[in-house]
Amino acid sequence: MTPFIEVSGVAIPMPVDDVNTDQIIPSKYLKDLHADLAEGLLAFQRRRPDGTIIKEFVLERAQFKRAPILVVGSNFGCGSSREHAVWAIQAFGIRCVIGHKLAEFFIENCFKNGILPIELDADQHHRLMHEVIRVDGHSAVHVDLRNCQIHGPSDMVTEFEINLQQRRILLEGLDEITMTLQHLTQIEQWESHHQGVRV
Repeated sequence: MTPFIEVSGVAIPMPVDDVNTDQIIPSKYLKDLHADLAEGLLAFQRRRPDGTIIKEFVLERAQFKRAPILVVGSNFGCGSSREHAVWAIQAFGIRCVIGHKLAEFFIENCFKNGILPIELDADQHHRLMHEVIRVDGHSAVHVDLRNCQIHGPSDMVTEFEINLQQRRILLEGLDEITMTLQHLTQIEQWESHHQGVRV
């Protein structure tokens, strides 16, 4: 997995609460192995029923194409634990999702896939969202995982907290297999000690 140290770029503002995983990636995109997950991201919000694109929707606006940071409302990623939701976000080019309270399963899936999920308190979130909306894609945001800081427009600096183990996973680019292999010696010792011992 690619390590996550920092990311800089335009931040997409999406001040909507309770966006669930079925909205993030509709179920029809889960059935086709060749589906373009980036196109499926928030597909029902980006397109009319006849399939035509809603050019005013934030993801369709030129300044937000391939933006690496997404600033969302409260309870983003709720609903089912649909890992495709994170895959779709990743396919769009987003590496960091910032919100006020993110769904637990969504957070877990982000860490598994090298995306940094950041939860801010209500005041921090309000101030950052306000600035991101104000600059409208014309000023960059910098997220520094080493120092747990977000450098936003107008020189604002926002501190965030993250579990130390999850921080290490992203900084070192660890996945579940890599972490298991780090304990290979202990696993082999356990297997050797318990070999032939079966209930």
